[in-house]
Amino acid sequence: MEKITLLQSTVVPLPAEDIDTDQIIPSRFLKAVTRDGFGENLFRDWRFDKNGQPVRDFVLNNPMYNGKILLTGRNFGCGSSREHAAWAIYDFGFRVVISSFFADIFIGNALNNGLLPIQVSDEELELLFTFVEKDPGIIVAVDLHNQKISIDRDDWHTFFDIDGYKKLCLINGYDDIDFLLSMKDKIKAFEQEQLTY
Repeated sequence: MEKITLLQSTVVPLPAEDIDTDQIIPSRFLKAVTRDGFGENLFRDWRFDKNGQPVRDFVLNNPMYNGKILLTGRNFGCGSSREHAAWAIYDFGFRVVISSFFADIFIGNALNNGLLPIQVSDEELELLFTFVEKDPGIIVAVDLHNQKISIDRDDWHTFFDIDGYKKLCLINGYDDIDFLLSMKDKIKAFEQEQLTY
Protein backbone atom coordinates (compact mmCIF):
# COMPACT_ATOMS: atom_id res chain seq x y z
CA MET A 1 0.00 0.00 0.00
CA GLU A 2 1.04 3.58 -0.63
CA LYS A 3 2.33 5.42 2.43
CA ILE A 4 0.33 8.40 3.69
CA THR A 5 2.23 11.02 5.65
CA LEU A 6 1.54 14.47 4.20
CA LEU A 7 -0.88 14.45 1.27
CA GLN A 8 -1.45 17.71 -0.61
CA SER A 9 -4.05 17.53 -3.34
CA THR A 10 -6.93 19.14 -5.11
CA VAL A 11 -10.37 17.78 -4.23
CA VAL A 12 -13.23 16.04 -6.01
CA PRO A 13 -16.51 17.23 -4.43
CA LEU A 14 -19.45 14.81 -4.33
CA PRO A 15 -22.03 16.39 -1.99
CA ALA A 16 -24.60 13.57 -2.13
CA GLU A 17 -25.58 12.03 1.21
CA ASP A 18 -26.26 8.39 2.12
CA ILE A 19 -24.00 7.00 -0.61
CA ASP A 20 -24.10 3.24 -0.17
CA THR A 21 -21.61 0.62 -1.25
CA ASP A 22 -23.79 -0.51 -4.18
CA GLN A 23 -23.61 3.01 -5.59
CA ILE A 24 -19.85 3.08 -5.01
CA ILE A 25 -19.36 -0.25 -6.83
CA PRO A 26 -22.46 -2.02 -8.20
CA SER A 27 -22.77 -5.68 -7.27
CA ARG A 28 -22.54 -6.87 -10.88
CA PHE A 29 -18.86 -5.89 -10.87
CA LEU A 30 -17.87 -7.99 -7.86
CA LYS A 31 -16.81 -11.11 -9.75
CA ALA A 32 -13.05 -10.48 -9.74
CA VAL A 33 -10.89 -12.19 -7.13
CA THR A 34 -8.12 -9.58 -7.04
CA ARG A 35 -8.31 -5.90 -6.08
CA ASP A 36 -7.17 -4.63 -9.48
CA GLY A 37 -9.49 -2.96 -11.96
CA PHE A 38 -12.31 -1.97 -9.64
CA GLY A 39 -11.60 1.74 -10.14
CA GLU A 40 -12.93 1.71 -13.69
CA ASN A 41 -16.38 0.89 -12.28
CA LEU A 42 -16.36 3.32 -9.36
CA PHE A 43 -19.78 5.03 -9.27
CA ARG A 44 -20.47 3.20 -12.55
CA ASP A 45 -24.19 3.91 -12.68
CA TRP A 46 -23.62 7.61 -11.97
CA ARG A 47 -20.62 8.04 -14.27
CA PHE A 48 -22.10 6.31 -17.33
CA ASP A 49 -25.54 6.11 -18.93
CA LYS A 50 -27.23 2.90 -20.09
CA ASN A 51 -25.30 3.07 -23.37
CA GLY A 52 -21.95 3.26 -21.59
CA GLN A 53 -21.46 6.94 -22.40
CA PRO A 54 -20.07 9.29 -19.72
CA VAL A 55 -22.69 11.37 -17.91
CA ARG A 56 -21.44 14.89 -18.62
CA ASP A 57 -22.56 16.54 -15.39
CA PHE A 58 -21.22 13.88 -13.02
CA VAL A 59 -18.26 15.24 -11.07
CA LEU A 60 -15.84 12.40 -11.88
CA ASN A 61 -16.35 13.19 -15.57
CA ASN A 62 -15.69 16.90 -15.06
CA PRO A 63 -12.07 17.81 -15.97
CA MET A 64 -12.30 20.80 -13.61
CA TYR A 65 -12.09 18.41 -10.65
CA ASN A 66 -9.39 15.86 -9.92
CA GLY A 67 -7.08 14.82 -7.12
CA LYS A 68 -6.53 12.21 -4.46
CA ILE A 69 -9.15 13.53 -2.02
CA LEU A 70 -12.86 12.70 -2.33
CA LEU A 71 -15.07 15.14 -0.42
CA THR A 72 -18.49 13.65 0.09
CA GLY A 73 -21.77 14.09 1.93
CA ARG A 74 -22.86 12.64 5.25
CA ASN A 75 -23.26 8.88 5.79
CA PHE A 76 -20.79 7.65 3.19
CA GLY A 77 -20.26 3.91 2.71
CA CYS A 78 -23.54 2.74 4.22
CA GLY A 79 -25.33 -0.39 3.01
CA SER A 80 -23.62 -3.72 2.55
CA SER A 81 -20.23 -4.49 4.06
CA ARG A 82 -18.47 -5.13 0.75
CA GLU A 83 -14.75 -4.42 0.91
CA HIS A 84 -14.81 -3.85 -2.85
CA ALA A 85 -16.07 -0.30 -2.24
CA ALA A 86 -12.77 0.65 -0.63
CA TRP A 87 -10.89 -1.23 -3.37
CA ALA A 88 -12.69 0.74 -6.09
CA ILE A 89 -12.05 4.12 -4.46
CA TYR A 90 -8.37 3.30 -3.92
CA ASP A 91 -7.93 1.83 -7.41
CA PHE A 92 -9.44 4.97 -8.96
CA GLY A 93 -6.67 6.98 -7.30
CA PHE A 94 -8.21 8.43 -4.16
CA ARG A 95 -6.23 8.14 -0.94
CA VAL A 96 -8.47 10.19 1.38
CA VAL A 97 -12.25 10.44 1.75
CA ILE A 98 -13.67 13.28 3.85
CA SER A 99 -17.23 13.18 5.20
CA SER A 100 -19.13 14.13 8.34
CA PHE A 101 -20.15 10.51 8.96
CA PHE A 102 -19.06 7.09 7.72
CA ALA A 103 -20.56 3.66 8.16
CA ASP A 104 -18.43 1.76 10.70
CA ILE A 105 -17.73 -1.19 8.42
CA PHE A 106 -16.64 1.15 5.63
CA ILE A 107 -14.14 2.81 7.99
CA GLY A 108 -12.56 -0.58 8.77
CA ASN A 109 -12.46 -1.65 5.13
CA ALA A 110 -10.96 1.67 4.06
CA LEU A 111 -8.22 1.66 6.70
CA ASN A 112 -7.37 -1.97 5.94
CA ASN A 113 -6.83 -1.06 2.28
CA GLY A 114 -4.72 2.10 2.50
CA LEU A 115 -7.59 4.56 2.25
CA LEU A 116 -7.88 7.26 4.94
CA PRO A 117 -11.47 8.15 5.93
CA ILE A 118 -11.52 11.51 7.73
CA GLN A 119 -14.61 12.46 9.70
CA VAL A 120 -15.24 16.16 10.29
CA SER A 121 -18.23 18.02 11.70
CA ASP A 122 -21.20 18.91 9.49
CA GLU A 123 -20.15 22.56 9.70
CA GLU A 124 -16.56 21.82 8.70
CA LEU A 125 -17.75 19.66 5.82
CA GLU A 126 -20.00 22.44 4.53
CA LEU A 127 -17.12 24.88 4.76
CA LEU A 128 -14.84 22.57 2.76
CA PHE A 129 -17.49 22.25 0.05
CA THR A 130 -17.72 26.05 -0.04
CA PHE A 131 -13.94 26.41 -0.41
CA VAL A 132 -13.86 23.93 -3.31
CA GLU A 133 -16.91 25.47 -4.99
CA LYS A 134 -15.26 28.91 -4.93
CA ASP A 135 -11.91 27.58 -6.13
CA PRO A 136 -11.72 24.09 -7.71
CA GLY A 137 -7.93 24.37 -7.74
CA ILE A 138 -7.64 24.80 -3.99
CA ILE A 139 -5.09 22.50 -2.33
CA VAL A 140 -6.10 20.60 0.78
CA ALA A 141 -3.28 19.29 2.94
CA VAL A 142 -3.81 16.16 5.03
CA ASP A 143 -1.08 15.81 7.65
CA LEU A 144 -1.51 12.33 9.11
CA HIS A 145 1.31 12.72 11.67
CA ASN A 146 -0.48 15.67 13.28
CA GLN A 147 -3.98 14.50 12.29
CA LYS A 148 -4.65 17.87 10.72
CA ILE A 149 -6.43 19.15 7.59
CA SER A 150 -5.62 22.60 6.23
CA ILE A 151 -6.01 24.56 2.99
CA ASP A 152 -3.41 26.54 1.09
CA ARG A 153 -5.31 29.82 0.65
CA ASP A 154 -6.75 30.42 4.10
CA ASP A 155 -5.70 29.97 7.71
CA TRP A 156 -8.52 27.46 8.25
CA HIS A 157 -7.62 24.06 9.66
CA THR A 158 -9.14 21.27 11.69
CA PHE A 159 -8.03 18.08 13.39
CA PHE A 160 -9.31 14.53 13.06
CA ASP A 161 -9.23 11.29 15.04
CA ILE A 162 -7.76 7.98 13.94
CA ASP A 163 -6.93 4.71 15.68
CA GLY A 164 -3.25 4.72 16.64
CA TYR A 165 -2.50 1.32 15.14
CA LYS A 166 -4.16 2.17 11.82
CA LYS A 167 -2.31 5.49 11.76
CA LEU A 168 0.99 3.64 12.13
CA CYS A 169 0.02 1.26 9.32
CA LEU A 170 -0.97 4.06 6.92
CA ILE A 171 2.19 6.07 7.62
CA ASN A 172 4.33 3.00 6.84
CA GLY A 173 2.17 1.61 4.01
CA TYR A 174 1.49 -1.56 6.02
CA ASP A 175 -1.41 -3.92 5.93
CA ASP A 176 -1.82 -6.20 8.98
CA ILE A 177 0.61 -8.79 7.59
CA ASP A 178 3.22 -6.15 6.76
CA PHE A 179 2.96 -4.87 10.34
CA LEU A 180 3.61 -8.34 11.76
CA LEU A 181 6.57 -8.79 9.42
CA SER A 182 7.97 -5.46 10.59
CA MET A 183 7.93 -6.86 14.12
CA LYS A 184 9.77 -10.06 13.12
CA ASP A 185 12.97 -9.29 15.05
CA LYS A 186 11.04 -8.39 18.19
CA ILE A 187 8.96 -11.54 17.89
CA LYS A 188 12.09 -13.68 17.52
CA ALA A 189 13.71 -11.95 20.50
CA PHE A 190 10.58 -12.60 22.57
CA GLU A 191 10.57 -16.27 21.54
CA GLN A 192 14.24 -16.62 22.50
CA GLU A 193 13.57 -14.99 25.84
CA GLN A 194 10.77 -17.48 26.52
CA LEU A 195 13.05 -20.40 25.70
CA THR A 196 15.50 -19.35 28.39
CA TYR A 197 12.93 -19.85 31.16
